[in-house]
Amino acid sequence: MSFDVERIRKDFPILQVGTGPPLAYLDTAASAQKPQPVVDALGDFYTRHYANIHRGVYELSADATARYEAARDKVRAFLGAAEAREIVFVRGTTEAINLVAACYGRTHIGTGDEVLITALEHHANLVPWQQLCIERGAKLRVAPVDDAAHLDIEAFEALLGPRTRLVAATHVSNAVGTRVPVRELIRLAHARGIPVLLDGAQAAPRFPVNVLELEVDFYAFSGHKLYGPSGIGALYGRAELLDAMPPYQTGGGMIERVRFEETTFAAVPERFEAGTPNIAGAVGLGVACDYLSSIGMEAVERHEAALLAHAERLLGEIPELRVIGTAAAKTGVLSFVLDGVHPHDVGTVLDGSGVAVRAGHHCAQPLMERLGVPATVRASLGIYNNFDDLERLADAIRRCLKLFA
Repeated sequence: MSFDVERIRKDFPILQVGTGPPLAYLDTAASAQKPQPVVDALGDFYTRHYANIHRGVYELSADATARYEAARDKVRAFLGAAEAREIVFVRGTTEAINLVAACYGRTHIGTGDEVLITALEHHANLVPWQQLCIERGAKLRVAPVDDAAHLDIEAFEALLGPRTRLVAATHVSNAVGTRVPVRELIRLAHARGIPVLLDGAQAAPRFPVNVLELEVDFYAFSGHKLYGPSGIGALYGRAELLDAMPPYQTGGGMIERVRFEETTFAAVPERFEAGTPNIAGAVGLGVACDYLSSIGMEAVERHEAALLAHAERLLGEIPELRVIGTAAAKTGVLSFVLDGVHPHDVGTVLDGSGVAVRAGHHCAQPLMERLGVPATVRASLGIYNNFDDLERLADAIRRCLKLFA
């Protein structure tokens, strides 16, 4: 279908309901709202198709298994992966990164080795590597950013050394919207034989991602930011890497043979999906992938770029407002501060006008420190936003400034 934002807005029930001002939802970077097809898929699965998967011999279990595995293939297609077995269902990006840190990191990173990240990272792609380095006697290296939150590519390259065992970088900054030149990062790392993990939580919902074209080794994203259910996400890993990794958790569903003396483990991806998974969540995630694919990720990217340009023009007309993070390549995330008004106060006042934004450090405290602010107000865009949402944002900011004048 063509990108018709007013038609798309009708797919989101939460935008049609409310007792106060109409909702201008500008917090998609934290969590996206859900379209009716995803809501319907969850209800339909629980009312007509639910059973546990993989081990049942009855028809309902076989049906649930088929739907779960079909969802895995939808995620594979959405990311452009070669094989469905390269897609591991997880709770979200955080668990995906922790899985790689535990299963790949502990077997490849030792005393004196290094992990290279960037100063743009969400805590989910910082703390797991920090803690792994402490545990293994390794060192965490951080590629810096400039005042506009551009990644310093020359400094990144200089930090790639003979002891670098992994690069872990965000594809898009959740805090300031910087779109990282990941192709260049991957090229530089792979030239030295270093694998790369990308945090795609903010990228996968915003523009086309093809893991084969990127030649990335691991890619993680969360369903709830991709207009799907919460508590579900996916890790892409190159098959040869996943095959060589030990399990993340142990228990039912991930074994091949168990004896009191020893256990052998299932092939991937089941090896990394211990216990009963979020079956309905996976099905819902598959529907979310279908929904975005039916719109077209190129169209999603163009719509967001138009929104961002309009928002930057509107906010640029407010002299008391300063945008934090002005990288040339950005996605639909606008972080800003207002002179003399705490970000939390801004968020509270805007909420009174029906404008939902995020205020805080956005799980990126080191980045906030580097940019010289304790917190920002963050307006983040989604496929359901229109120019009216942005006009309401600008008007609410002006009312906030008058209130605190």
